[in-house]
Amino acid sequence: MQLASFSGFVRTLFYMIMFYYVFKFLAKLFLPILVKKAVEKASENFQHQQQYAQQQYTQQQYAQNNRRYNNQDEIIVDTARSKNPKETKKVGEYVDYEEID
Repeated sequence: MQLASFSGFVRTLFYMIMFYYVFKFLAKLFLPILVKKAVEKASENFQHQQQYAQQQYTQQQYAQNNRRYNNQDEIIVDTARSKNPKETKKVGEYVDYEEID
């Protein structure tokens, strides 16, 4: 079994501090570039999603307009937007009981 020497401890401590400063230096160089690329990629994905959503909305509006003009004899009743909410059944009255000592 080997015992740790003072010089080995100092050398290990030196390597750890050196690694910290090298990593810090490289992070200052390369991290802004990586963040910039990530932001550009996210912006590009967002623009593609917006364009796709706009195309879907335009196609949906076009289909609805064609349906309205092609079927003029047909009456469409939209019950989903009715303003009369459904009534809930009233089962009974709520009674609050107090305990008597």
